[in-house]
Parts: sequence; structure tokens; C-alpha cells
Amino acid sequence: MRLLFVTDARSPISRNWMRYFIERGDEVFIASTFETDLDFPNVRMEFTPVAFSAAKKRTSAPSSASSRTLSLRTKIRQWFGPVTIPASARKLRAFIQEVQPDLVHAMRIPYEGMLTASALQDLVPRPSFLVSVWGNDFTLHAPSTPLMKYYTRKVMQSVDGLHSDVERDVRLAREWGLGEEKPTLVAPGNGGIRGDVFYPPKELVKSPVVINPRGVRPYVRNDSFFKAIPLVLAKYPEAKFLCTGMQNEPQAMNWVKEFGIEHAVELLPSFPHEKMGDVFRGAQIVVSPSVHDGTPNTLIEAMACGCFPVAGDLESIREWITHGRNGLLFDANDPRSIADAILLGLEREDLRTEAAGLNTNMISARAEFGANMKKVEEFYSVIRNS
Repeated sequence: MRLLFVTDARSPISRNWMRYFIERGDEVFIASTFETDLDFPNVRMEFTPVAFSAAKKRTSAPSSASSRTLSLRTKIRQWFGPVTIPASARKLRAFIQEVQPDLVHAMRIPYEGMLTASALQDLVPRPSFLVSVWGNDFTLHAPSTPLMKYYTRKVMQSVDGLHSDVERDVRLAREWGLGEEKPTLVAPGNGGIRGDVFYPPKELVKSPVVINPRGVRPYVRNDSFFKAIPLVLAKYPEAKFLCTGMQNEPQAMNWVKEFGIEHAVELLPSFPHEKMGDVFRGAQIVVSPSVHDGTPNTLIEAMACGCFPVAGDLESIREWITHGRNGLLFDANDPRSIADAILLGLEREDLRTEAAGLNTNMISARAEFGANMKKVEEFYSVIRNS
């Protein structure tokens, strides 16, 4: 099959997905909305900027700007990014006409799906069109501005099928205009968990080590998380907190200093995906303090490595965590709620042990990479033949 991925090719998730189909023998083309370098052999990639992505320097990974900068950047792109879509769509349309793909897969709605829907409008012949929904496409971005609403509905009315990582987003997609007859697939956004990288340790961690792997994102309440740390240390002064993707992040450094928690917190760099299994296996608890989410890949990866999950109480997260059984849920806006969940997780070894077994079985049944990607192959065929 001739496949065209419209994506931010810097993303490890996107690369993971595309590599699978390259190795399967499909003819793969890439329209990347951000400039980057790829090590995929014999794959043609075109830089197709949209929503001011051309302003970003060439890189192999998304940048780690400060939390305040990311929030401001998100608002600017929500208001003015859609204005750039028509011009960008003309470039993508020309690329589609040149390479003649059988299927175009846009790997999130803003702005790759919006760009693709515009490029395919009235195109004859027209390839099949699939979009993946990422965790905050509907809850954070879609309702943010009039143009974001318009283009989200346009995508939902244009696609031939939808891939989501949670059932919630299938329901929301229908509300935003996806026809009841359009097929959907629910599978982890990164394709699933690779068992050779993410697996439990021989023995669960005994030391009170807590990891926040969410990095700096505008929809993650790291402010609440850092305010919760002194509350945890009051009862567990020996606890250690690891924060990946936050090394040299100014706001995180200020919080650490402001709350006097330098002795308990390590602000770590972003690790290569294949190294994160070792990082998770060294922690007892994983924290995800987000207020918008689908299925956070780092959360289920940590769960596969035996970490006890405590996460923001969201509809999407409840598809993975049953409070008090295989994890704990909290109000991500409330530091006391976060601290109470962490403390209960630290105190209850029996709960952590039982949850580790339940989560291992759940990940195996629902999120194993090979099984999920087989479903994706079948879904591509369904979309292609619909």
C-alpha cells in the first residue's frame, strides 16, 4: 500500500508508527509539519509547515520551552494557526497529486488533520483519509476559537475513518460530526507497549521514588504537582521525586527553590524512548497531573514497568484506572488531592502489589504493540475499501 503520513515527524510516536509500515514493506511518504531529519531509508519526506511551524528550527525532537511559553504559543496557534491552513493545503495537495497515495493518515486533528481535509477537498481522484485523535484534540483545542471549531468539524465530516486511543474520543468525534457509518479503531496512540522495553522488574521497588514523566505541557498541572511535594515530604521525608523532560526548565527550577525541595527533586532530561523502561523500573509511583488527556503513553508504559499509577481524574483515564483497585485518581488542580493520592500509594504496599499484577495483565490484553498494529493493518484495509 502507498501510505502518506501527515504528521510532526519529530515525534517518537509518529516515528514508531511509520517505522512499522516501512518495515512491513509498504511504500511510505511523509509530509512533516515540522522540519526534522529522519534516518528512514528510501522514504521521501516533504516539509509542509502549518500554524507557524516553519518558525521552529530543524530538530529531531519537540523542544522543551518553558511552561509559560508553551501556554502562550498554544493560544497564539489556536487563534491564528488556522489562517495559515489554505496556503499550506495547496502545497500538500500538490504532493498528494504527485505521489498518488492509497491512504493519507493525518496523525492528529490540529493541525495535520485540518491541513489534510483542506488539501483533499474536491480532489479527484481522492485517496482514503484517516485521522488519529490525540488526547486533547477535542477537549482542549476544538472548542478554543471559532476557526478551531470550524476546522475540527470539517475534519470529522471529511474523514473515512478515525483512530483514537480512548472510547471517549469516539463519542466526542460523533458529536463533532463524524458519521455513524464511519469506522473507528481504539488503540494506543503509539501503537502499543513494546514488551522488550517496558516490562516489570524482578522485584517491585521498595524505596519511595515518585516519577512525573509528563514533561512541560500546557495541559499538565505541574504547578499543583510541585506544591504537593512538600505535603508528601512532611510524612515521607525520604521520598525522592524524578521529573523527566524538565532539566533546566526555568519554572520547574523556580518551584524547586521556592518550596525548598532541592534535596528531594531531580529535574531530568528527556530520555530516548528505549531507555525509559529502565527509568520507570526504578520508581515506585508514576504521577500524571493532567487536566486534558487521552491515553498518556508514558502512563501505560510506566504501568507496564510495575509503577503504581496516580493520575488526574479524567473520563479518559478512568478507561485505564479504577480508583482504589489498580491505581488512584486525584483532582489535578488541587495539590492536597495529589499529595493524598501519592501518600496512600506509598503507604499501601498491598495495593501497589495487587495493582502491579492487574496492570501487567491489562497491558498484555489491551496494549501489546504487535497485536495492536495488526489491528491497525486491518483497519487500513477497511478504510481503503470503504
